[in-house]
This record gives sequence, structure tokens and C-alpha cells, in this order.
Amino acid sequence: MLREIRIQNLGVIDDAVLELSTGLNVLTGETGAGKTMVVSGLGLLLGARADVGLVRTGAKQASIEGVVEVGPDHPASLRAIEAGGDADDTLILARTLSAEGRSRAHVGGRTAPVSVLAEIGELLVAVHGQSDQWRLRQPEQHRVLLDRFAGESVAEPLGRYTSLYDDFHQVGAELSHLRGLARDRAREVDVLRTALEEIEAIDPRSGEDLDLRAEDERLAHTDGLRASAGQAHALIAGDLGSPYAAAPGGEGSIGGDVAGQLGSARAALAPMTAHDPALADLDRRLQELGYLTADLGTDLAEYLSDVDVDPARLAWVQSRRADLSRLQRKYGDTADDVLAWAKESAARLTELEGVDDRVDGLQLRLSALRAELTGCAGEVSSARQAAAASLGARVTTELSYLAMGKAVVKVGVTSRPDPDGLTLAGQADPLRFSRHGVDDVEILMAANPGEPARSVARAASGGELSRVMLALEVVTGCGDVPTFVFDEVDAGVGGRAALDVGARLAALAASAQVIVVTHLAQVAAYADRHLVVRKTDDGHITASGVAVVTGEERLRELARMMAGVEDSDVAIEHARELLAQAAATAGR
Repeated sequence: MLREIRIQNLGVIDDAVLELSTGLNVLTGETGAGKTMVVSGLGLLLGARADVGLVRTGAKQASIEGVVEVGPDHPASLRAIEAGGDADDTLILARTLSAEGRSRAHVGGRTAPVSVLAEIGELLVAVHGQSDQWRLRQPEQHRVLLDRFAGESVAEPLGRYTSLYDDFHQVGAELSHLRGLARDRAREVDVLRTALEEIEAIDPRSGEDLDLRAEDERLAHTDGLRASAGQAHALIAGDLGSPYAAAPGGEGSIGGDVAGQLGSARAALAPMTAHDPALADLDRRLQELGYLTADLGTDLAEYLSDVDVDPARLAWVQSRRADLSRLQRKYGDTADDVLAWAKESAARLTELEGVDDRVDGLQLRLSALRAELTGCAGEVSSARQAAAASLGARVTTELSYLAMGKAVVKVGVTSRPDPDGLTLAGQADPLRFSRHGVDDVEILMAANPGEPARSVARAASGGELSRVMLALEVVTGCGDVPTFVFDEVDAGVGGRAALDVGARLAALAASAQVIVVTHLAQVAAYADRHLVVRKTDDGHITASGVAVVTGEERLRELARMMAGVEDSDVAIEHARELLAQAAATAGR
């Protein structure tokens, strides 16, 4: 609820603080004192459009700040946090308007767009003034009011309906998507199938491209490899009869085997190795070289026996490499990349080939959901129609206490045909449906006997709209909005009817915070907190402030409202009786 509002430099208001309480807060004051500025300030705080003419003459800017007590899980707190502000148990809202026309908003201590302030305002305060009945002027809000009044009888089937509706549209969207892509899907299937057949025909193996490249390189240079290996073997083994004994190009010749040379070197060292450990170590190294040379000679001999000239094998390897290269140009840089692409594409092909089955399954699911949705929509509609009759009767009764005894309120629950809609049981034609069912809800009113019922937004005047809204709020409960503001709800009302208006406001204030701007003492008498807007004039500057009145001060204000003077003993006594009567009526 609103705990405090501070208004600075707005119209005639210099600096005023409204300290609000739970229950019914009443704002009164003489004509021209500045009550309108208080309401305008509250509107600015709730995101209303700014008018530079509201800035007090001579001031650089007007500012309005509000302190709101609201739980951390309330939608207003969550929206403030989403906007970057802080909102624990207290939410701070602020709005400034410069004399040049610049408007700024702050939510929870952070700068925010004015639109965010307006969103939060709608979650916190319902304003019912002669120009602020947006809830009655928006047809969708008529349905919200009816559903709130109906309670669980509508909420339970509507919850099931909403869930089914979301599933129905999700399945329908997926089905439409699959059908819309049928041609593209067929084309993709053909491309994937052709590619996989090509890969399967060649049947590459992991790493095969690298193995074949190495083999191609070896087979293409067989003669050179044999000559090099043979000469190396002849040099190590000292094989003078080898065809490779001559050096490459015919230069040089074998001068003896390496193993024999190493043996001779060891023989030269042998007589002296016992006399010097260093020489003995060199001898051991020569011995190791001898072993290595013998092994190397054997390996070279084996290599020579394996290196054969095979033109047929070379032709096959080169042909195989050409096949793999063709695949790699299309599907990947390496044989492994080609295999990975084939694996992914095979999975995609399986998925695409199963789409027809998926489409058939979705169609069956959609038909089943439509049948469930139709039955649930019928339950919601029946519950709304039953609640509508009761709501209309109760609001009509409430209006009889609000100086609108001739008015009759009806709540119409209708539907519109749609060839693609739902056909409810007992209905011949399909009906348009939305996430909230098949019903269009409209609150209708006949202001006088014999008049046709029209939409309440067109059938009632501004003051009557405020009273209709008051009646609706009393009958339906406050919902999630913690604060209600009524401006001139008592316009055109007086006498006994004014007491009834006050009593209805007090009844609503039992479950929500209510702020009322009134000129009637009969309404003000029901207040839990009475605030007065007072104007002062020193001959040069006119300013207004707001003060809470209690005790004798309150009696004098009520006397002024009734008799035009506040120091009349008769009027004060009358005010005392009025307070007692209001307290008795409200049960206080």
C-alpha cells in the first residue's frame, strides 16, 4: 500500500507530505485549495502523461515521491527488480518534471522509463476518477472482473483450458512448420541419400588418406629407395660384389666393411685398456658400435628384400587416393572428417525419413487436444454465464445504495463464430477461441427503466462510472491491487445516499487501502485517516499543504464541509453526530 507521498512545486502545492494509513483515507479541502493537484501528483507518480503547466510558477521542477509497502513477491516488486531497482518490503517511486518539459522516473532508486513506472502503477493502484476508468473502458478487463468474482468455479477449468490451449498451439505450430517444409525436406532427403551412397560405395577407413599418401610416396620412388639402401648396406657390410658397391653416380667405391674396421680399432686399443679407465670406456663404446652396426646391416638387408617394384599396386593406390580426394572435396578435409559427416548425415536422414510418422502423430495429438479443449471451454463458458447472472444482480443491488437505484447492470457473456474455432456441445457453429476461452464478456447497464442495456463505459457519466466501479470492487474484492483511489465518486450525491457511498467505501477499505477525494462530510465521516488540503496566501504567494486532522480539528473540518463555517457550535455538534453514526454503521 501507499505509505507516504511527497509533492513539491506542483501547481499551488509548495511542499506537502501525505501520510497515508491502511483502511479508508479521505482527502478534503475547500474548492481551489489544491485537491486536484494531489490527484494529479499521484497520477504523475503512477506514470501519467506529464503537463509542463503543472510545474509551480517560479520553480525549476516539480517532484513527486512515493513510499510503497509491498511484499517482495508482489508483481510490482518483481517488475521493479527486473527494471534494475531495489524492492524489499519498501519500494520507492519518484517522478520529476522540469519547467522545460523534461520528465524523469525512478523506480527503486534507479532511473527507469516512464512506461515502467506506469506498468508498476497499474499493479499497485487502481484509480477511479471521472477520466480514469480505464478498467471499464477496456473490454478485456470486464472478463477479468467476472473471473475474479466467479472464483474457483471459473479458475479451475480455466487453468486446465489454458494449459491445453498452450499445448494445442505448440503442437499446431510444429505441425504447420513440418508441413510447410515438406518440399525442402524431400530435397534434403535426396541430397543426403545420394551423398551417403557415394561415401558407402568408396567406403573410406579412418586415417586411410594418410596411409595411402605414405604408400604412394614409397611406391613412386622404389628404384631410388633400393639404390640408397643397397649402397648403405654395402658400405656397412663391405660387400664388394654388391651391385650397389659403387657410389651413386658411379663415384667412389667400397673400401672395406664397417664392422671389420671397428674390430680393428678395438684390437688396437686392447693392449692398453687395462692401464686407463678412460681408454677402457672408449673400447666399450666401440663394442656397442659394433653391435649397432651389425643390427643395422641386418635391417638394411631386410628392407632391400621388401622393396619391390609393383606398378599394379602403385596404380591402385593412386586410383584409391583420387576417390578419397573426391569425397574430401565435398564432405571434409580428411577421411576422418568424411566419416564424421557421414555419421551426422545418416542421423539427419533417419530423422527426416521419420517426419511423416511424426506428422501423423502430431495430427492425432492435435485432434485429441482439440476435443479436450472443446470440453474444457464449455465448462469455462458455463461457469462464467452462471457467475455473470449473480454478478449483475449484486452490482445492481449495490448501485441502489449509491444513488443509482434505477440502474440495472447485466453482464453479457457472448461468443463469435469462427470456421476455424471450437464447436461446443449443443452449438451448431464453431466459435472463435483465445487463451481465455470462447467468451466475450461485457458489463452492460441500463441507466433508467425502459432504456436498452449498453456498455457501461458508454451508458454512465463520469461520476456514475466511479460509483459503478466502486460497486464492482465491493462485490468482486480487491484482487492483487492493494490500493484504490476514488476521485469525485460522490459527484451528484447527497443526503442519505452520501452516507451509503461512505459505507461502501469503508466496506472496500476493510480489505484494501482506499484513498478518496470528496467534498461530502457524510463520506469523510467514515475515514480511518482524514487529510485536509489547506491554502495559504500572504498577499504575494499562494501555497497549499496537506495535514492530518484528528479530534476537534476533524470536527471543525466536517462542520465546514456541512455548513460552510467551522466555528459553529451547531455544525460541530452535527459533525459529532455524523461521526458517531458512521462509526456505528461501519461497526467501529
